[in-house]
Amino acid sequence: MKFTTNYDKGFYPISVKLQEFRSAVAKEQHKPLKICVERNDGYNYIFNIDIFVDQAKREENYGIVERIIKSMLWVVGGYKIYICGDDYVYDRIKDDYTDKGSRAFDVDFMQTVYEQPFEVIKTTEDDFPKANNCAVKIGGHLDGCRIGFDAGGSDRKVSAVIDGKVVYSEEVVWFPKINSDYHYHYEGILAAMKTAASKMPRVDAIGVSSAGVYINNKIMVASLFLKVPKEDYKPHVQNMYIDVAKEIGAPLEVANDGDVTALAGAMDLNDNCVLGIAMGTSEAVGYINKNGLLNGWLSEVAFVPVDYSKDAMVDEWSGDYGCGVKYFSQDSVIKLAESAGFKFDKGSSPAERLKVIQKLMADGDDMARKIYEDIGTYLGYALPYYAEFYEIKHLLLLGRVTSGEGGSIIVERAKQVLKEEFPHLSNINITMPDESNKRVGQSIAAASLAQSIKK
Repeated sequence: MKFTTNYDKGFYPISVKLQEFRSAVAKEQHKPLKICVERNDGYNYIFNIDIFVDQAKREENYGIVERIIKSMLWVVGGYKIYICGDDYVYDRIKDDYTDKGSRAFDVDFMQTVYEQPFEVIKTTEDDFPKANNCAVKIGGHLDGCRIGFDAGGSDRKVSAVIDGKVVYSEEVVWFPKINSDYHYHYEGILAAMKTAASKMPRVDAIGVSSAGVYINNKIMVASLFLKVPKEDYKPHVQNMYIDVAKEIGAPLEVANDGDVTALAGAMDLNDNCVLGIAMGTSEAVGYINKNGLLNGWLSEVAFVPVDYSKDAMVDEWSGDYGCGVKYFSQDSVIKLAESAGFKFDKGSSPAERLKVIQKLMADGDDMARKIYEDIGTYLGYALPYYAEFYEIKHLLLLGRVTSGEGGSIIVERAKQVLKEEFPHLSNINITMPDESNKRVGQSIAAASLAQSIKK
């Protein structure tokens, strides 16, 4: 590694480990391993990798394959894992992905999203699934009178858009994550929609951008409804956006906020192969492919490992180590500051702690600068691993972590790492939108999601 982090000496990028593994395997007797992850409607994603034949190295095989399978699940989504080529890897993965296994969180999450039991299946070459890719048209509809709604965790934004121009926009503070009464959410969303509707002669379409996982406009998993009791979720939450759209009387399209961010970037850049990463409370990711379409993937990259070190920080929710959420969110800033010996006020919130470091950065503090350099180093080494799954031409960076000079430091260090360590990826255009483009562009992108009823 040509670059090391200032305050995370144990950082071992999975991209570097994968390079080392492939190089070592190529020099010895090896065999192919095929992995397939299948999701709704039989769509799937296939990953091929050569592994050691030597049984003495079966743990090394398992170590890298386990991380790749974990990554596939959270990039693509799925509830079936097919493995062809190695019984030991299959047996270990099958043990991991059970209700009581080390990946129980992943199993429960995917079963909830896809409403199917989770399976790990051993196959032969003849039985291995054929590739079945998905392409989903997203947005680009600018005709007529449209509502664009962005459901955030601390505020909700709504815009009235007529023929691609924002004619009204508002932000309202709300507290969805701490409210257990689903009526609170429904009434807040409906009120926002009605306000936007009142600013136009009619409503031809509604587009919703929201954190979470959505299938056919249904809310499968979303942190906004974290406190709503489980018994209320399916009958009252799952179809909430659908129900609101019916009340307004317009067609609806709901998309993950990361995908809408990527769409806004693609519209602004007038190009495709756009990966959007928002570094805020968590790491939100979206992707527009080379054809200007979605892949139909989860892109919940916050749970994708970027650090191979087993001593890496553990994510409290998933219980796994080295996941992106601890490297590309406000948690990363806090973690690095504490590693540098900085003491935050007791009881201060993560958002308040981020602001403290941002203030230090604005004042020219050297520790703060090194924190942002470290996040840039993280990013420079993570991108080659993300590129195993995404074809990346443009990387759009946003989120509160990238605000101010810190964002520029992250971008420059990431570019430096790519240029010197991964020159074949050094042409990735890493960019950050300005504040006005970010807000207006996101509104227009959200509003453009659904096809208009007005021909």
